[in-house]
Amino acid sequence: TNKLILPISVQETASQTIYRKDPESTKTIIKGKNSNGIEEFFSTGDMLGTVLKDVFADINIYDDDIRLLQQRFVSPIGSSAISFYKYYLMDTLMVDKRECVHLTFVPQNSQDFGFTGHLYVLNDSTYAVQKCTMNLPKKTGVNFVNRMDIVQQYEQLPNGNWVLSDDNMTVDLSWNSNKTAGGLQVERITKYSDYKFDPIEQRLFRLKGSVIKEADMLSKSDEYWASVRQVPLTKKESTMDVFVNRLEQIPGFKYIIFGAKALIENFVETGSKGRPSKVDIGPINTMISSNYIDGTRFRLSGMTTAHFDKHWFLSGYGAYGLKDERWKYSGTLTYSFNKRDYVVWEFPKHYISATYSYDVMSPMDKFLFTDKDNIFLSLKTTTVDQMSYMRDATVNYELETLTGFGVKAMLRHRNDEPTGKLEYLRNDAAQTRVHDMTTTEASLTLRYAPGESFVNSKQRRIPVSLDAPIFTLTHVMGFKGVLGGEYNFNRTEASIWKRFWLPASWGKVDVSLKAGAEWNTVPFPLLILPEANLSYITQHETFCLINNMEFLNDRFAALSLSYNMNGKLFNRIPLIKQLKWREMFRVRALWGTLTDKNNPFKSNNPDLFRFPTRNGEFTSFVMNPKVPYVEVGFGIFNIFKLLHVEYIHRLTYRNNPNINIHGIRFMILTAF
Repeated sequence: TNKLILPISVQETASQTIYRKDPESTKTIIKGKNSNGIEEFFSTGDMLGTVLKDVFADINIYDDDIRLLQQRFVSPIGSSAISFYKYYLMDTLMVDKRECVHLTFVPQNSQDFGFTGHLYVLNDSTYAVQKCTMNLPKKTGVNFVNRMDIVQQYEQLPNGNWVLSDDNMTVDLSWNSNKTAGGLQVERITKYSDYKFDPIEQRLFRLKGSVIKEADMLSKSDEYWASVRQVPLTKKESTMDVFVNRLEQIPGFKYIIFGAKALIENFVETGSKGRPSKVDIGPINTMISSNYIDGTRFRLSGMTTAHFDKHWFLSGYGAYGLKDERWKYSGTLTYSFNKRDYVVWEFPKHYISATYSYDVMSPMDKFLFTDKDNIFLSLKTTTVDQMSYMRDATVNYELETLTGFGVKAMLRHRNDEPTGKLEYLRNDAAQTRVHDMTTTEASLTLRYAPGESFVNSKQRRIPVSLDAPIFTLTHVMGFKGVLGGEYNFNRTEASIWKRFWLPASWGKVDVSLKAGAEWNTVPFPLLILPEANLSYITQHETFCLINNMEFLNDRFAALSLSYNMNGKLFNRIPLIKQLKWREMFRVRALWGTLTDKNNPFKSNNPDLFRFPTRNGEFTSFVMNPKVPYVEVGFGIFNIFKLLHVEYIHRLTYRNNPNINIHGIRFMILTAF
């Protein structure tokens, strides 16, 4: 690109891919992996390689859709390509001593997710592609990419098969479209060789997972890399360790890295490069927050890392509320059966843990995708003054397999003391006040997500490939008389999540289906609550306009549909298309019912509790089984390449008191 380039990270992988047609199976065996560069400064350095592999994925033009930049592009030779692209016959010329027809192609609309480029097709009866080059249109709707060059070269083997031999990609990235400004360049060079069609040992296909990592892949010698490396490293690339050492010697550089790590990882390390951190302090964004009971809340959290011990992990926090003047705390001891590199939740998980905690919680906190003390979630859309002091003792066992199947078992002893405007009043004539309730429960969750992959942060792991379906099945049992448990209960829930990519660059649809039932007679704290999000931050698959414990059910079914059109409509509206906005539509629906045995308005059972009230007015309600709760949303995304704004409208149950019929939600998120 005629730009001065400073290499900051070099990653190499040598692998072997095996394929079986019947029954169909594909596995990649990683023989060697080598990494040098700035990721050495970050404890979660594997994140860079995982993200790059997901963003700049392998390209197969013979697929209908090409997955790239975490989006879907229409292949120039896919089944829907003829309606998406315009083609021009340019010439007939020789490519590698073979006569080829030269075709160029461009999208019908340059802002749609497609390519411009050239196809060189053999001028014979096979019409095989000899060479393909692809770029992004100058007016592309893709963010942050100023230039992309993809070159694929194919060759014919002695047996007549055509195979991919070279797959090279160069991408120039920057925040704005100023091509003279600084930015990042990602170059990926992939060479394919040694194709063989001999019988393969069947034992290789019995190995678990689609990617198998050899035990010594990280300890290959320089001689090994010299023998397998088909493209020599440049002088700068081969001396990356010298570059890293020079960076460390720059005055003040360690403070820059310290600040960058705290910002990116949300944790502060207590070690150094020569003395890896054994204890990390954080999350930083939970150190100060607020809620109705605590008022202003201060919290100090920390966790040990694998540098302390490869199997044993400690984590916990202490918090203090200025309003209620109470200390809250939590501590977790975990034993991982697998050695970990840094954090205990690295894939695949296999551990047992014990937690003891005492804290104040809202019933909706369990539905949050992040920590409940996150300072950005302190501002609520509605009054959240019905809370509880929870004292929990929990034992968890979790196992994940390379096939995507996982099992989670849990034992819990919980004491629930209502506080704030929440009261537990028995369903008797005297409305006897209950100071607290105790439950003892066991649960089992089965989860199946084939092909799911993650990057690890210090706070949680984040899925990077959202194409895999996710199936979950959970059953919870409560035991009366065991360790003080006051109720028998059985609750079953099942869910399915799947993303569907629409053809011809029409975007994606995320579908979530959930259903469940509480089979026993229980007071309302043990009924099924809607997954409500009470903050202003958008959270997928949760209800934005349902109040805290607004609906109480013992049977429910929920549907969430999110359609991201990727700018398909806005790209066709004059002036607006220059903004590169993208549109999204959402529908969320909840069907629920409460059987008479759990309805305090229809049952005289004194074991039930009266529904919650505020100032003498009920705040929780029974749903009409013939009328589902429905809310719809319209979002505008990619505003300044950063901001997502969504308008939510409530269609049913609009007469409930103290509700919001409309709402605005937002999220800070970048996407290509």
